[in-house]
Amino acid sequence: MSDDEPKPGSAEDQGPVTITPELADRLAEKRADLFEEFEIPDEFPSEVLREAEARTEGVDDEIESEIDGREDLRDLTTWTTDPIDAQDFDDAISIEREEGAYRLWVHIADVTHYVNPDTAMWEEAVKRSNTVYLPDYTIHMLPPVLAETVCSLVADEDRLAHTVEMEIDDETLSFEDIDIYKSVINSDERLTYSECENRLDDPSLPLGEENQLAFELADRMHEQRKADGSLVLNPRRDRAHTIIEESMLKANKAVTHTLMWDRGVEAMYRVHPQPTPDQWNEALKEIQELDSVSIPGDAWGDDPRKAVNAALEESPGRQLNKIQRAVLKVMPRAKYMNDPFGGHHALNFDIYGHFTSPIRRLSDTINHWIVHENDVPENLIELCDHASDRQKDGETVERLYKQFLQEQGLDPHAVNNRGTEVVDDAEEAKHTV
Repeated sequence: MSDDEPKPGSAEDQGPVTITPELADRLAEKRADLFEEFEIPDEFPSEVLREAEARTEGVDDEIESEIDGREDLRDLTTWTTDPIDAQDFDDAISIEREEGAYRLWVHIADVTHYVNPDTAMWEEAVKRSNTVYLPDYTIHMLPPVLAETVCSLVADEDRLAHTVEMEIDDETLSFEDIDIYKSVINSDERLTYSECENRLDDPSLPLGEENQLAFELADRMHEQRKADGSLVLNPRRDRAHTIIEESMLKANKAVTHTLMWDRGVEAMYRVHPQPTPDQWNEALKEIQELDSVSIPGDAWGDDPRKAVNAALEESPGRQLNKIQRAVLKVMPRAKYMNDPFGGHHALNFDIYGHFTSPIRRLSDTINHWIVHENDVPENLIELCDHASDRQKDGETVERLYKQFLQEQGLDPHAVNNRGTEVVDDAEEAKHTV
C-alpha cells in the first residue's frame, strides 16, 4: 500500500457519502440561503478573476527577475506537509541543528507580491476576510486560480516566499535571533501527513532525518507550551500535525513579537480574553461530572487551563468532545485588534497574531504587508473589526450548515472527510449515508 492510499477501515476507505439528486438540491438551496443571509459571496467578480488569471502568466520570468532582490534559498532543504486533499500549499519548513540551538525556517507564500492594495483581488479579499470551510464545500478568500498556482509552494518549482528564520535556544527554546525577509525557495517534496509519519518511522527515507529533527523540536515546544499553561484542546494529534502546528505557532509569535517590540507598530494582533473565575468554575464542574473523567489532584491549582489539559489527557476518547464543549461554552471569542493588549489567553501568549496563512485569512495578508512595507493601513481598526465579524459569520454558517446536514440524516464529519456523490438510486443512497 502506498502512503497515499487510504487505510482499510478509515473514513477515506469508505468512499464518498452518496446522496440523491433531491437531497443534493436541498443542500445547495440551504447553502444559498445561508450565503444570502450572512452576505457571503459564493462567486468572484469577473474583474477579480481576470486579474488573478493575468498574474499567473509569465511566472518563471517574473520569479527570475525577483531573485537578485531576495534571499536565494533554493538550495536549502525545504518541504511542505499537508492533508492528502490539500489544493494549495502556503507553508513550508526547513530545519538544521547548530551548536546550542535549532535553526528553523518557516516559508510562507508571498501572497502580497500578487495581491496588494492596488488590486481588485485585495478589495475582494477584504470583503471576504477569510475562507469559509463547509463540509464538502469551500468559499475561498482568494481566487483558486491564483492560490493553487503561483501562491502554492509546489515541489520542484521556484516560488516567491516570505521567510521567518528563527534561531531557537537549545535549553530555553526562546528566540536567540529572528529574521523576516522575502525569499525564493524550491520545495524538495510535498508530503502528506501519512507520508510524514512514515518518514518519522524510517529516517533512512528522503527527509526522514529532517522530519525527526523537526519533530524533536516541535514536541519540546509543545510540552513547554503545556507546562506554561497553554490550553491544548486536541491532545492526541499525530506527530505530523504537531510539527506543522508548533512551527506555525512559533513563526506567528516571532513575527508579532518583532512587530511589537522591535518595530513598535500596530498590526492585526489576535487577542483572546479569558473567562471569568465563575465561568471557569462552571466549565470545570461540568467536566468533573462527566462519566469516567476526573481532573488529577496535582493538576488543580491557580491555572484552570492546566486542569483542562490534564482531564483531556486522562479521559477516554469518547469524552473528548464533551470536555472541549464545556470549555468552549465559557470561552470569550478571540478577535483582531490593532494592539496586543490582553494577549491570547488560550495559548497563554502575551503577544500573538497571524502570519502563516495569507491564502485563507485577511489578518495574515495584512500582516505580510505591514512587515514588508513597515507601514500600517489607515483603516486598520476598521479592518480588524471587519475581519472579526466576518470570521464570526463564517463560523455561524458552518455551524448552521452542519446542523442542517444532521437534520437531513447526514454525518457532517463523514461528509467533510469523504465528500459526496450524487446517485439516482435512492436505496443505494439510503444505505451509504
